[in-house]
Amino acid sequence: MSPVDLNQAANTEQRERFNWVLPFCVLALASIGVVMVASASIAFAADTYGDPWYFLKRHVMFLLVGGVVALIVSRIPLGIWSRLSWPLLAFACGLLVLVLVPGVGRSVNGSMRWIALGPITVQPAEVAKFCCLIFFASFLTRRHEKLRHWSSFMVPITVLGFVAALLLLEPDFGSVVVISGTALAMVFLAGARLPHTFLLVGLAACGLALMALISPYRLQRLTTFLDPWGEQFGGGYQLTQSLIAFGRGEWFGVGLGNSVQKLFYLPEAHTDFVFAILAEEWGLFGGLLVIGLYAVLTWSLLRLVSMALTQKAFFAALLTFGIAVLIAGQAFVNMGVASGLLPTKGLTLPFVSSGGSSLIICCALFAVAWRVQSELCGRHQGALAITDRISQLPIFNPLQLGDRNTEEAA
Repeated sequence: MSPVDLNQAANTEQRERFNWVLPFCVLALASIGVVMVASASIAFAADTYGDPWYFLKRHVMFLLVGGVVALIVSRIPLGIWSRLSWPLLAFACGLLVLVLVPGVGRSVNGSMRWIALGPITVQPAEVAKFCCLIFFASFLTRRHEKLRHWSSFMVPITVLGFVAALLLLEPDFGSVVVISGTALAMVFLAGARLPHTFLLVGLAACGLALMALISPYRLQRLTTFLDPWGEQFGGGYQLTQSLIAFGRGEWFGVGLGNSVQKLFYLPEAHTDFVFAILAEEWGLFGGLLVIGLYAVLTWSLLRLVSMALTQKAFFAALLTFGIAVLIAGQAFVNMGVASGLLPTKGLTLPFVSSGGSSLIICCALFAVAWRVQSELCGRHQGALAITDRISQLPIFNPLQLGDRNTEEAA
């Protein structure tokens, strides 16, 4: 066999290699989420709604909706997502503006973060995460060779600043941190100069620190985070109850369903602090199991990034890298908050916490990563002809006219 044939055989073997670790981790986390939402919410749901399985039913319903959304998203070629980047960004910004309109946005605990659509509510910040990933991946793919110039470098930064400003008006400080960190990581991977990147990271850190210091409730969160036991019946109540849950769990936990902290001691036990209830019922080893699943999931996504870079599929690489950073970062922040490592933030645990918008967007992100893997392994059938024609219309990307330097356009 000639060297050319050997290379072709190696490339074919690489393209046919399919990684099933990614869906296994997602299914495992989603299954744990169903069990923990049922366990953590049963007492609160029975007392508030008269149905102990109220939140479990909602969670399963949203999980099914997320599965349908994932199925649809996985059928859309990456080239269409790239060309829809600007409309998706405009749609996300429109939702972020709409949620601030009195009478449209729904206020919960002093924050305007939800839009009520009949019996369901939509959280625009979660939609913005998905749309911003698509936009930054598409823009950086087309302009990565020009990122060393300030003119091209400032475009994604300006967009990021505008989205962050809208989120801070809600306010949603946690989403700002996650989206900003993800965007900066993508800019760095795209080839931005180190001085530009370090300057931007420094400015972002100073800006976030200033926002925390000039806002009274954020400053209180920082002070109670440093010494939660000093205000265990005040601002530090939620964190101290979460730490008690960790302490009660010890090595192997108190057993599934036997948590005491979920009995009206720990607020938001089935959403933001579900990891604390998991640690109480499953113990240290249960917590390490969940952390391990996130670590393997992130590793699996980074393998896709490496494969995409090898095949020079830059849009796929940047998009998958953004998904990996966003999921890993949000999981780290959520678990860090629950364990007292970080100040309190209103972020859910991906695939596990109860929350419709977050769960559906996580399923959509998984579907995009699955599509990336399918295209890299050559197991997709391509888009329909009519879909390809529609995606070529200039309206879908006004700044891409005459610029076809993407691997999809090629």
